[in-house]
Amino acid sequence: MNARDKVRLGAVADIHCTKNSQNMLRPLFEKMSEEVDILLLCGDLTDYGRPEEAHVLAGELTAVDKPILAVLGNHDYESGHEAEVTEILRTAGVNVLDGDVCEIDGIGFVGVKGFGGGFGRAALEPWGEKAIKRFVQESINEALKLESALARLNTAHTVVLLHYSPIEATIEGETPTLYPYLGSSRLEEPLARYPVTAIFHGHAHKGSPQGYTRNEVPVYNVAMPLLKRLFEGQAPFRILELSLTRHARTSYEQPSEGQI
Repeated sequence: MNARDKVRLGAVADIHCTKNSQNMLRPLFEKMSEEVDILLLCGDLTDYGRPEEAHVLAGELTAVDKPILAVLGNHDYESGHEAEVTEILRTAGVNVLDGDVCEIDGIGFVGVKGFGGGFGRAALEPWGEKAIKRFVQESINEALKLESALARLNTAHTVVLLHYSPIEATIEGETPTLYPYLGSSRLEEPLARYPVTAIFHGHAHKGSPQGYTRNEVPVYNVAMPLLKRLFEGQAPFRILELSLTRHARTSYEQPSEGQI
C-alpha cells in the first residue's frame, strides 16, 4: 500500500516550446518536480508541432523525476507530425494520452485533446455543408473517445486532461466570437455521466482560471499565459492536492508559491 495519504498534481498548458527554448522551460519543470508528485501537461506543448521542438522539450523535461502525463493541443498538430511528436515525448518518458487511461497511486487519469464546436444552445450542429458536418463530427468523436476512456476506470479519483474546454466559464475573457473554437459542451456530456474529481485544460490564453461543470466538478484552465498574468512572480502552474483515502472525494487546491 502506498505510504502517502495525499498526492499533489501540478498542471500547466500552452508552453509552446520552440527550437530556441533550450534552458527556458527547465526552471519551470524543476520547480514543478520539487513541489508536486505528478506533472500534467495539457496541450500546445510545441509551437508548430515540429519534431525539433519536441526534441527540445524532451531535453527540458529531463529536469523532472516524477511521472509526466500529457495530451496534445492544436499547435502540436500544425505541421502534420503529431505522431512523431508523440513518439519523441513518449521516448522521453512522457505518457501522452489520446483516449487512453493511466492509474498512478490509485488515481485514474484520462486524456483527450478535445475539439471546438461551441457551447449550449450556441453549439454548432451537423447541418448544411459537408465541411460543417465534418467539423461537428470531429467534436463528437473526441467526446466519444473521452467517454470510452472514462468507462474503463474505477478509481477513488478520476482526473481528466483536455486541451479544449468542456465548459464556457473557463474561456470567459476571450473574444466571444472565438468561443466555438475554444471548446465544446459535447465534452461535458461524458463528464456528467461518470464520477470525475477534476478537469484540466488549456487553449484559452485570455480565459478564466476556474469554473464548474453542471454537476459541480471543478474545471481548471491552466494555460501558461493566463497563469503568468494572474499569478505574477509565481511559477505558472496550478497545484491540486488529492486525498488517497478511497471514500474522500474532496480535493484541495493550493497555489504554487515558487519563483522562476
